[in-house]
Amino acid sequence: MQRPGSLSPLRITRFYDNGIKFFSIDGTKLPDEVEEAIEAEMEKEITCVDSSELGKASRIVDAAGRYIEFCKGTFPNELSLNELKIVVDCANGATYHIAPNVLRELGANVIAIGCEPNGVNINEEVGATDVRALQARVIAEKADLGIALDGDGDRVIMVDHEGNKVDGDQIMYIIAREGLRQGQLRGGAVGTLMSNMGLELALKQLGIPFARAKVGDRYVLEKLQEKGWRIGAENSGHVILLDKTTTGDGIVAGLQVLAAMVRNHMSLHDLCSGMKMFRRFWLTYVMRPVAAIRWRMATLRR
Repeated sequence: MQRPGSLSPLRITRFYDNGIKFFSIDGTKLPDEVEEAIEAEMEKEITCVDSSELGKASRIVDAAGRYIEFCKGTFPNELSLNELKIVVDCANGATYHIAPNVLRELGANVIAIGCEPNGVNINEEVGATDVRALQARVIAEKADLGIALDGDGDRVIMVDHEGNKVDGDQIMYIIAREGLRQGQLRGGAVGTLMSNMGLELALKQLGIPFARAKVGDRYVLEKLQEKGWRIGAENSGHVILLDKTTTGDGIVAGLQVLAAMVRNHMSLHDLCSGMKMFRRFWLTYVMRPVAAIRWRMATLRR
């Protein structure tokens, strides 16, 4: 979420991959060359100055409340979640006191799990990286669907009422198709080298252009900016909607799927039915050193 007047926002990352993420004044991740320049400066000898010469950090008052209102603002005013029963899994992470409130304030009957962070249990058998707990709870509660966010909230994976996993490729398909139906889709959609071929074929049937970027949400964003398009995603659940925000946001992406469900009176399962997922196969190749390959080729020639 962009904040007027902010200069260089930053985010402290989760405990198991500790660090600091800087964002540009536009609210986007910094290019590789800028991050590398910052790293190079950090390697230099540190010069200390008097405390009076240090810069000042500002704190946003009621950041959570502002963000809740921002998320709700991306959901169509004329729609409501009153008839939906939703299980939301917050991965014991950053969204545990945000996502349930957003959904409740939009009218949904919410069952929240993964909302008991203790400082070390983030993403531990919960959240977008492990949806088994969500799948079981959706079925047990006879819920309409489940929404799983990851620890820092920039990824979303969903589960339909039958317990089937709905990944980032399927989420982008639903959002892109709905954008086309509403006449709001500008250009095409960007995936990655890992995007399912079923996504590309399904979008082609709809007449929606599709491009692949390198794996990584920053490269999806770069491709979107290059093409002048608005929608991009990774199958892992990073979904970028440039008409809504400047970077991946799991709550915002999930709300757009919910809007498509409500507007079309369709279940999540039915919304996914127009896209046939292809099975994935992972192959590992052991690459020999160049010298060994040359020696082997010379041996074969003899």
